[in-house]
Amino acid sequence: MCTVTFIPLANNDFILTSSRDVPFARKPAMAPKKYLEDGVELYYPKDGEAGGSWIGTSNKNRLICLLNGGFKNHEIKNNYKQSRGIVVKEILKKDALQSILNQIDLTNIEPFTIVALDWNTGLDLVELVWDGNKKHIQKLLLQPKIWSSSTLYSDEVKELRELWFKEWQKKQKFYASSILEFHHYAGIGDPEIDVMMRREKGGTVSITQVVKKGEIVNMYYEPIKITVG
Repeated sequence: MCTVTFIPLANNDFILTSSRDVPFARKPAMAPKKYLEDGVELYYPKDGEAGGSWIGTSNKNRLICLLNGGFKNHEIKNNYKQSRGIVVKEILKKDALQSILNQIDLTNIEPFTIVALDWNTGLDLVELVWDGNKKHIQKLLLQPKIWSSSTLYSDEVKELRELWFKEWQKKQKFYASSILEFHHYAGIGDPEIDVMMRREKGGTVSITQVVKKGEIVNMYYEPIKITVG
């Protein structure tokens, strides 16, 4: 997984939307709800198997969203220390975003990409790519951006999806509803690579959208009905 889009708004507000692409055989996730963990309020949809999450917010004024894979697709090992979804929760709980990204031990964790938003002083957009050996951390400009998981999409398909996103920006206003339409319908009619992805054994199983407006942060969650055959 996944496909993620980020849209900055005025006054340090934003819209972040994540399409979750996983095997259809994976146990369904639980809808988002509030959890109190280690004294921190978290809000996230819970993975049905590992108990972590691919997206969540916390009362640390933070959003963390995860995509499987680093810069390139990788060979999967038989055993890892813990689920990447647990890493999402650990980063949500800590006080200083940059410190936890620098300090967190990712040894024997499967490669991933994290999109982190922190609005304690202004709005910071930070990307962490773990390639399995090294962390790559960079602060990004607050401009529209799309990410596509390296485990599912080639560099050529990633570039194509970036083109779809740029074309969409020319035609649409930045509303939460129009961005959801992009996540539902963007593509060329090929379910292998469209944003609403469907392949033989896996595809898009949910869309999660987080909208921050002032002090209000709302999470919208839409499970996608899967039909087999």
